Amino acid sequence: MTPQFELDTLKIRIAAPELAALDLRVRVQRALRQLILDGVLAPGLRLPATRALAQSLGVSRDTVEMAYAQLRLDGYIQRQAGSGSFVSPTIGASLLGKPAVAPLSMPAQPVALSARGAQILASGGVADQQTVKAFATGLPETRAFPLDVWERLRRQAASEHHVLLHGDPQGVEPLRQAIADYVNLERGARATAGQVLVLSSTRQALYLCAQVLADAHGPILMEDPGYFGARKAFELAQLQVVPVPVDAHGLSIAHLRADRSGANTVYVTPSHQYPTGATLALERRLALTAWAAERQGWIIEDDYDSQFHYAGLPTACVQGLDTQQRTIYLGTFAKSLYPGLRIGYMVLPPALVQPMTHARSILDGHTPQLDQLTLARFIADGHFAAHVRAMRKVYAVRRDAMAQAVQRHLPHVVTAQLPPGGLQMPCLLHEGRVELDTIRLAAQAGIALPGLSRLYATPPARGGWLLGFAALTPHEIDSGIVRLARALG
Repeated sequence: MTPQFELDTLKIRIAAPELAALDLRVRVQRALRQLILDGVLAPGLRLPATRALAQSLGVSRDTVEMAYAQLRLDGYIQRQAGSGSFVSPTIGASLLGKPAVAPLSMPAQPVALSARGAQILASGGVADQQTVKAFATGLPETRAFPLDVWERLRRQAASEHHVLLHGDPQGVEPLRQAIADYVNLERGARATAGQVLVLSSTRQALYLCAQVLADAHGPILMEDPGYFGARKAFELAQLQVVPVPVDAHGLSIAHLRADRSGANTVYVTPSHQYPTGATLALERRLALTAWAAERQGWIIEDDYDSQFHYAGLPTACVQGLDTQQRTIYLGTFAKSLYPGLRIGYMVLPPALVQPMTHARSILDGHTPQLDQLTLARFIADGHFAAHVRAMRKVYAVRRDAMAQAVQRHLPHVVTAQLPPGGLQMPCLLHEGRVELDTIRLAAQAGIALPGLSRLYATPPARGGWLLGFAALTPHEIDSGIVRLARALG
């Protein structure tokens, strides 16, 4: 620290690259503020007069005057008529000599977290794949998305609607109506626009369900095996996840009825069970709705990728069969369009519309209106249906290419199970193969190999993989499987 003003140091700070995009007055103010925080300009030090500093820096006096004025408002300096400007004496000695950013080499101090925060940290988050990589799950083909059409509709929406203000937490009416029309026509649902709640993702929908339908530390029923993101969302809400076994026909109704945990809510993927691919039989769907009516409970129906069914038409959703309105239907556009869109939705029983909308308003307000209005036009103009039809054909070819590649190059390692729909293929390891070992060897070869075991409440007798195929061409699939075969030996 020097007893005089550090003019050269100030000039260097003003010219720092990280400040280059700011107005000159802001750069002067930020540079002076940092010199004060770093202790270079000591508490009580007299600053140059605005005219003198402006001449030294080669800037206008107004620029320095505005910088000084902001520093005074923020409490960094004091200004006295007739006496000048001084670094505030209340900038304590505890700041002096301390760098603004701790050195990277310093060991991290333990962070005090709540019990909930510690649980979240210990359990880990959900890592979404941010780049296309063999064989990550849940990724659709984005290279074929009609971006030119989307951008045209986006410009139209921006010019015709007020999209810069806050929106309705429930979602814009045109999109809610388009969603209701779509699920009624394509999924056999019974929905009105007033029952639709537009959200950012399925995981947000699951978290809202956990918050609104169950008390902290209370039970919630879930398929076993089941969607990893659902379990994480329920755990984040501090619920106790109670597994219900799945067999070749979907959720076991016998085990559901035998549950004595006191849970009144069950999470299911009836149209395409995740990850087995089983379709919940009709008699089980009816039994499921009867269970919910008897318990006065709720069914959370996650219809995450029903648009992509390759053997005839997909079975109609449970929501359309539920005459007692105990089913919450979840959908997403992350699989059918592109993950970066971040738009999902719930079709709610009328009794849950208001509480869920209020909960959503607290959580994050609303989904961006411009994206909602663009999507509404994309659906209403027929582009969504056309894109889904085109992608269904593409994915069917890629599913078959994956099955053939596994059979050709890895017959000694796994057996592929041809799914009737979806974007990923379950593969069961042969006896003697250890799932964690295969995942480790694949990672060394640059291949993402999603394991099946983490989707089970208790480790399965046979490990395996869940291979994503939708985002890869047949050639990319085959070359990836060849690299995997070489890695596994």
